[in-house]
Amino acid sequence: MADKLGKLNPTKLAVDRAAFDKLEPAIHTKARLAIVSILAANESLSFTELRDGLELTDGNLAAHLRALVDAGLVRLRKIGNPNKPTTAASLSATGRSAFTRYLEGLEHIVNRHR
Repeated sequence: MADKLGKLNPTKLAVDRAAFDKLEPAIHTKARLAIVSILAANESLSFTELRDGLELTDGNLAAHLRALVDAGLVRLRKIGNPNKPTTAASLSATGRSAFTRYLEGLEHIVNRHR
């Protein structure tokens, strides 16, 4: 393995480093990646739909959504009955761009190491 590492081109290492840099830290956990992935495929989902679909607890989903909102990747809004509103989540434009970059980075890493 040391021989293989010794033959790596510094330029190629820089390209690999750039691919890893595309892996958005706010997305790069199992639950958050699942949340962002499912929101990328849907215009908007309710808290309940996300919770049940991803089999997360209320508290766990709320914590992950809060982190994604704080990173500017997800938008939350209250809809429906004002006395008992439903929380709807959707990807922000920044979130869509970040997810696209994330996928591009993963794709590069996977293709490079096949």
